[in-house]
Formats: sequence, C-alpha cells, structure tokens
Amino acid sequence: MKNTRTATKEARLNAILDAATELLVEKPTASLNEIADCAGIGIATLHRYIESREQLMLQLGLRATNVVGETVSQIRLDEENDESYIKALIEVLIPLGDKIYFLTHETSLYFSAEMIAAEEKVKEPIRQAIKSLQLTGYFRQDMSSDWILEVLYSLLILTWQQVQQGHIAKKVAPKLVIDTLFHGVRTNTPAN
Repeated sequence: MKNTRTATKEARLNAILDAATELLVEKPTASLNEIADCAGIGIATLHRYIESREQLMLQLGLRATNVVGETVSQIRLDEENDESYIKALIEVLIPLGDKIYFLTHETSLYFSAEMIAAEEKVKEPIRQAIKSLQLTGYFRQDMSSDWILEVLYSLLILTWQQVQQGHIAKKVAPKLVIDTLFHGVRTNTPAN
C-alpha cells in the first residue's frame, strides 16, 4: 500500500510540476496561486508538495532534467551510422522544449549545486556523442564539443518557441534544426 501511495504522490507532484512549467514559460511571474489554479488544485494542496517559490523552481528544474535525461538515455550512439544519434536526439527533444527552455531561462537555477550537477549529468552523454562524431570527422574538430552542444540546445529552444508561436510546423521542426546545425544558413550557390 505504501508503494502505491508514494507512486501516486510522485505522479501528482509531477503533474503539478508539468503544469507549473507550462505556465511559467508563458508567464514567468506567475504567483503560487496562479500555479495552483493551472494545476487544477488549491493553494493548500500546492503547499503540501511545495513550501516556497524557491523550492518550486528547484523541483521544476530537477523534474526537467529528469525528463530530458530519461529521454536522452533511450537514444543509443550507433558507431556505424553516427549522424543518426543527433537526428534521433533532435526529434525527441523538440517536444520537451518547454523543459529545456525553463532550464536555460530560470536564473535561480544557475546557483544551485544540485541543479548544476543534474544538468551536467544530462549533457554528458550528448557531449560524448559529439566528441565521438568529431573524431570520426562528422563534426568539425576546430570547435569545442561544449560549443556544439550549446548551439544544439539553443537551436532546440528557438525551434520549440517557433513551433509554439505557430511559425514552424511541428513535423518539419526536426529537419529544420538538423539542416541548420549541419549546414548553417548559407546557400550552396551564392547570389550574383
């Protein structure tokens, strides 16, 4: 019975955190009352799970890194077809754009050692894959793997924002990110 109760409480907390992430991406100054409303609960219920806004931000950040990390861990680097890893990564991360956006825009998370460690744990397998792709000549070696990783994250956030605003169709978003990451924005034939 206790495991079921714990699992139910964890699932409810995750639902609250997911609703809070969606609201805070749209309205970063949302109050705890607004967050409770968005989650479909009362403020007293919210306070049973979260004591303060600071704790909420940390929980949101940890939830985001957990979701992104679980997703990333399911993608395997195929050494015979290295580029498939980045394509698969982009396809699964674009729908998680709100989580990535929150991680990069919530400045209170920049100073949490727990948050920094959790985010680094998520980034490390991606960084290693990028290094592997650099060694095989797929990615340039004159750029650091951290630079390529941050460019990828930036493209994912921008693409997610553009999808949310209706400027890019969700189904073409991964191809746009891949084309931009691999080829930039320069045409193959310059204009005369």
